Amino acid sequence: MNYLTLNDYCRKTFGKKLYKLSLDGGFTCPTRDGTLGTRGCIFCSAAGSGDFAARGKTLDEQIADAKRRVADKHKNGGYIAYFQSFTGTYAPVNVLREKFLPVISRPDIDVLSVATRPDCLEDEKIQLLRELNALKPVWVELGLQTTKPESVKYIRRGYENAVFADAVKALREEGIYVIAHIILGLPGETEADMESTLRFALACGVNGVKLQLLHVLEGTDLADDWRAGKFRTLTLEEYLHILSVLLPMLPPDVAVHRLTGDGAKKDLLSPLWSADKKTVLNAINALTEN
Repeated sequence: MNYLTLNDYCRKTFGKKLYKLSLDGGFTCPTRDGTLGTRGCIFCSAAGSGDFAARGKTLDEQIADAKRRVADKHKNGGYIAYFQSFTGTYAPVNVLREKFLPVISRPDIDVLSVATRPDCLEDEKIQLLRELNALKPVWVELGLQTTKPESVKYIRRGYENAVFADAVKALREEGIYVIAHIILGLPGETEADMESTLRFALACGVNGVKLQLLHVLEGTDLADDWRAGKFRTLTLEEYLHILSVLLPMLPPDVAVHRLTGDGAKKDLLSPLWSADKKTVLNAINALTEN
């Protein structure tokens, strides 16, 4: 089963492996500040999915800390500055420029990657990303998660599917690389639902995908529903089967940026097997080699 891995894409494009440095830009989210809600998406942790970034430190301090975390495995590679926490374009454009420009201008940074929502990409923000993309590659990671209407409402995503399509089109027209986040195993979703979500993302023209296993973290509203027995998470065997269906759907030039879930182990409630990353990756490798 052949597909383009992130490592293969980076080696082909940059001539080396790239390591992600998770950063917190101090942003919030429209589903948390009262604009669309106050509790965030149902699955999102208190850190806004940025559990590996450090809020309260300067960006230079965060980059130094993140470099230390990957030092043992870093072998003549480069770095991706990854604004991971909350919504990475949810601020006035002048604030975004003040945060992004010094980071992308660092000689040790090869790529600026920004995780955000498609409804937080006004024209002036896309133009800023275009300007930065002229300096070094900019990746924009958009949280699609699902296209099933019932799931969209359940997870409190807060925007219609067409908003995602419009954002991808606008970014791609400016030559910006776009990655879609997709959650596999949302409550009530069938294999066909997950296929439909991936098919939609590909039709929109994304350059890469993150296939994220649904995992339940302490302190989320999703955890309350899980404890109440309203749904169960996928087994490893079920997850591998879904990957065996979805991966062959990918065009050869669409890179896979993630195939597992990355919740903090101290907060992980389910599925516990996902915490054993080595075993999970070995199982995925065995699946894709067949």
